[in-house]
Amino acid sequence: MKKLFTSESVTIGHPDKMCDQIADAILDAYLTLDPNARVACEVCVHHQGVIVMGEITSKVQVNVERIVRNKIIEIGYDNDELLFNGHNCDVFIFLNKQSSDIALGVDQEGAGDQGIMFGYATLETKELMPYPIMLAHKLAQKLESVRKEKLFYLRPDGKTQVTIEYDNDKIKRVDTIVVSTQHDEKITIDTLRSDIIKYVIKEVIPDNLIDSKTKIFINPTGRFVIGGPVGDSGLTGRKVIVDTYGGMCAHGGGAFSGKDPTKVDRSASYYARYVAKHIVASGLASKCELQVSYAIGVRKPLSIFINTFNTNIIPEEKILEIINQVFNFSPPNMIKELDLRKPIYSKTSVYGHFGKEDLPWEQLNKLNEINRLKKKYVV
Repeated sequence: MKKLFTSESVTIGHPDKMCDQIADAILDAYLTLDPNARVACEVCVHHQGVIVMGEITSKVQVNVERIVRNKIIEIGYDNDELLFNGHNCDVFIFLNKQSSDIALGVDQEGAGDQGIMFGYATLETKELMPYPIMLAHKLAQKLESVRKEKLFYLRPDGKTQVTIEYDNDKIKRVDTIVVSTQHDEKITIDTLRSDIIKYVIKEVIPDNLIDSKTKIFINPTGRFVIGGPVGDSGLTGRKVIVDTYGGMCAHGGGAFSGKDPTKVDRSASYYARYVAKHIVASGLASKCELQVSYAIGVRKPLSIFINTFNTNIIPEEKILEIINQVFNFSPPNMIKELDLRKPIYSKTSVYGHFGKEDLPWEQLNKLNEINRLKKKYVV
């Protein structure tokens, strides 16, 4: 059966992604000096500046304003010609300590909040990620690199989108590609479109997946000069589908950036990916979606649900038995096992939190244990 599926990504200069990067830069700064810092940092950007708000409890102080300005400048908004400049934009900081009521649950080594989280893995790519989101991320990353190295008329804000045609769940072709990129007003749209096809799309999308029917849209309105916080306000946590699996599986609704690992929105989502990836890599299923749920202050998850989309080689309840024997979803264990108190979060704040091989939740260090148990169940 033929079906189309679409995923999108955004560049580092997208206003929502700017907020995620600033929030995780602040988190990493605290964790560098105080691994036990509790951080729940939200960021808003708008045409006049930046607002940082939230709750932070730590034995150290960091220069939040400096972190904000450095990140904006690093992203590329570093001069007045862009109408937004990290050197001189307003920065408002409203940070308080973590609520003592919330701290009670964390102090008891329970979950820092209630909620549901999902992890996912699939054999579609070597990263065990869905193909549409991986291609969208690669287009966005390429757009950023050519802006810095070759196409100097490009600006930091941009979005990409890829539609894949599947036939009986097999990748058949790329149906549609969309690239929207901020640019200098002096460049012509024809030049921009030609350059994006040559230096971005053809460098990323495999030739065998593009055919005469593939549709390509580059800056469909014809103009994208005003961008970043001047063109649209931004908020942390507003790109949760970009951050995860591109919509290929369910999402619990919780965002990641700016949250320390005691927040299960983040740590349990990472651990669920870790588990799902092991299930797929072991050959127990070619797709795996895992849901886990928590109550604030409670150490054990309330439920673990698995869906292998009929790709499992043994019953799902048996796979769940293996999961319960090998993995431990308690917040203290997830933090310890994945070493989540290290300042590793800035690298997650753009181009997805999953599929990057150097991150701890992407490691397959329990595969031998899974395979040993698998032999007991596979006839």
